[in-house]
Amino acid sequence: MSSVRSGGQDPIGGGDGDTAATLPCARLTARQAIAAVADTYTETTVPTGRTATAETPTPTPTPTPTPTTASPPDGPLGWHGYDDARARARARTGEDESVVTALATIGGREAVVLSFEFRYLGGSLGERTGDRLEAAYTLARERGLPVVSLIATGGSRMQEGMRALTQLQRVARQSALNRAAGLPQIAVLRDPTTGGGWATLGAAADVILALPGAQIGFAGSRVRPADADPFAYSAEGQLATGHIDAVVPPDRLRGTLQRWLRLLCPPEGTRTRAVEPAPPPSALGTPGLPETGWEAVVRARESGRPRAEAYLQAYFDDQVEISGDRCGGVDPGIRCGFGHRDGRTIAFAAQCGTATRPAGFRTAARLVRLADRLGIPVLTLVDTPGAANDSAAERAGAGAAIADAFAALATAEVPVTSLLIGEGGSGGALALAAPGRLWATPDSYFSVIAPELAAAILKRDEAQIHDTADQLRIRPQDLLELGLIQGIVPPP
Repeated sequence: MSSVRSGGQDPIGGGDGDTAATLPCARLTARQAIAAVADTYTETTVPTGRTATAETPTPTPTPTPTPTTASPPDGPLGWHGYDDARARARARTGEDESVVTALATIGGREAVVLSFEFRYLGGSLGERTGDRLEAAYTLARERGLPVVSLIATGGSRMQEGMRALTQLQRVARQSALNRAAGLPQIAVLRDPTTGGGWATLGAAADVILALPGAQIGFAGSRVRPADADPFAYSAEGQLATGHIDAVVPPDRLRGTLQRWLRLLCPPEGTRTRAVEPAPPPSALGTPGLPETGWEAVVRARESGRPRAEAYLQAYFDDQVEISGDRCGGVDPGIRCGFGHRDGRTIAFAAQCGTATRPAGFRTAARLVRLADRLGIPVLTLVDTPGAANDSAAERAGAGAAIADAFAALATAEVPVTSLLIGEGGSGGALALAAPGRLWATPDSYFSVIAPELAAAILKRDEAQIHDTADQLRIRPQDLLELGLIQGIVPPP
């Protein structure tokens, strides 16, 4: 039997004496973690003997998974004392496995929620954990729902050996099936999230949030090198190196999940509609067109010119951002995320006027592919003097990163709208410009190369830079005449 609970009824105290109100990353029980983010929820797996509470109605039960194989005494390995350990864990937690799954409403959006009970054998994954996770992912596909994972695990269960480890393949397959079905997956990394739980449920999610101070890493605390930097295994360290999207304080987690679900989950009945392209934003800078090529360059380089921040604020009424390329890099010169405008969601990738680094191109490609999978139109704002060309950028794979961004835009099935809002420096700018759907503002330019560099390559003196800028035909009106842009956007 299942039970319905209100998100406001369960206490927010943590296990082992922790308290969410006093600790930055309290260890809540599995159900406390669900209650902390959900309006209401219906458990889909309930331990034997657990019934609906007296003060709440009993809903129609949801399917409870059947174990794939009968569990022999002391598990598949006959690990001496394993049954006793599970009995103690049941007595301590009231759970008969390390994960609780539920159908929940979060901000009015329905989702399948997976919540780990760390006090049950360290939240480890065994065969029965795999049964429950597979059933939950399947339920999400059957109902067309997102999956929200509230993870707190030390990894695979050693007492079940390789039978436990292979559950990671099982979880990875289910996650991939939901990804192919166009269903969002959001992970919340609690303390700790290590081992296979991080490498499957966590790192494979579309959006990865973490609680402050959470221990996160493939290697758990007892198996790391003695001289390992602890920051690398923290939520803050993972954010700094581009592996998670945000560190969210506990008191903001519910609201953050509500915003993400609102943006990533379309209203009922709209999923099958044709995706309409995002309209280009209005121009926010100087309205008149430049008379010369060099004037176009000067205006685009003015320090006071409106940049990505101003355009995003004017265009969206709400927005949340992803962060990092999932390969160890973050580029503060590019902003990617999802925004709400005129009742619908639009994804965005916006250059901020600096040289774009490899991590920035990879983050933009990640954003475009996610939006494409979810059926969300994309807006890109082009504004860069070019791709970063220092030795660090080359070591980070600048060429491959730019190629990946080109490929993401070229293969996107959702419409991509691009607006040139400042400098359009060579391939670093073109990589974020949608083929056939590029507009420009009056205070912008696009060039195969900066006029100064063109003059240097052609062995012209500095006095010829202005003439070179004219010859390159880089003004907005030149781009329109050459058929490279669709139009020049006017002010609001």
